[in-house]
Amino acid sequence: MTTEAEATAATPAPTRRTAWARRITDGLEPKNVILTLLPVLGGLRYGWRGIAWALFAVVFAAVVPTLIIRSGMRKGTVADRHVGHRRRRMTVFPLIMGSVLVCFAVMVGLDAPADLTALVLAMFASLVPILVITAWWKVSVHTAVAGGAVSCLAIALGPLWLLLAPLVPVIGWSRVVLRDHTTAQTVVGALVGPLTAGLTFWAAR
Repeated sequence: MTTEAEATAATPAPTRRTAWARRITDGLEPKNVILTLLPVLGGLRYGWRGIAWALFAVVFAAVVPTLIIRSGMRKGTVADRHVGHRRRRMTVFPLIMGSVLVCFAVMVGLDAPADLTALVLAMFASLVPILVITAWWKVSVHTAVAGGAVSCLAIALGPLWLLLAPLVPVIGWSRVVLRDHTTAQTVVGALVGPLTAGLTFWAAR
């Protein structure tokens, strides 16, 4: 079992390798994946109406979570934008889950497009096992979100979207290089994301 020392490991010395890892980690962080996923799926499935609903969902699934994390950083309860400290995630994740659940409820009540509503539910569903695992182990949210995004795109838009799957191990590599996660933590995240988000999306759409 990985201890809390995982979150406070010494930062690796800057090299070209770590510089690329940082670009990948920051560029393909969960917020950015969600900011891309929702409008792409909404636009390709439903046109401008889908994009409008996607932007609504982005507020609750990406903007509000970002504000929650930034608020924690200002208060000193969260050390960094990726919430590297495992125990701090136990306070942040429930707030994010609440925001996503509110979004889902509103979308159901206002009869939003089915695939977008199912996608928001899939996001919430994937956070449940992540929160449970985080109680004792620091599973990678980066690979979970990326893996879940690829699976949902493939289900909604076709198997060609599976060509994006290699991005998931690349993201995992970046997390390991930066010593934010072990290889096992990134692999488990890459499995939990597609299984929970993918299956929930498939069942709910």
